[in-house]
Amino acid sequence: MQVSRWLTAPSVALVLAAATAMPHSAQAREIVGFSGDYPAGTVVVRSSARSLYYVLGGGKAVRYPVGVGRVGKQWSGTTFINNKMLRPAWVPPAVVRRDKPNLPSVVPAGAPNNPVGAAVLFLAGGERAIHGTNNPGSIGGAVSYGCIRMFNADVLDLYGRVSFGTKVIVTR
Repeated sequence: MQVSRWLTAPSVALVLAAATAMPHSAQAREIVGFSGDYPAGTVVVRSSARSLYYVLGGGKAVRYPVGVGRVGKQWSGTTFINNKMLRPAWVPPAVVRRDKPNLPSVVPAGAPNNPVGAAVLFLAGGERAIHGTNNPGSIGGAVSYGCIRMFNADVLDLYGRVSFGTKVIVTR
């Protein structure tokens, strides 16, 4: 992979991280037919289908495979994106620290044990988010404490499509 000499070191790191995190098979996201009474720009997560949809309108959406909350951690409801960050550090929530007391209080951005991956979209109303992952094999499973996990390349794509206030609807 050739990288422009004009990119800054953090930009190069992000580009390389996204490129190496891409699934080795076909591209994970795809444009699909989509029905439902949702306006364009809405994010819809169908937990039972392990899919997140970014509604394009006109009966179409971008579908991304996701990992969802494990048994007892799944949820449903309506919220919105109230912040977003690239290459974030991770502060384990209290519920995670109770289960895993040996975790550090902060996992630095870009660290191999940082579970939020390349980007995070914070959801209003709690400690849940849509984020990338350092464990791409977890996509498609019921694996999290309530967050929605995506392939890093996919969360970067979604990051570019959404803004503060984007409505997020999670169904079981």
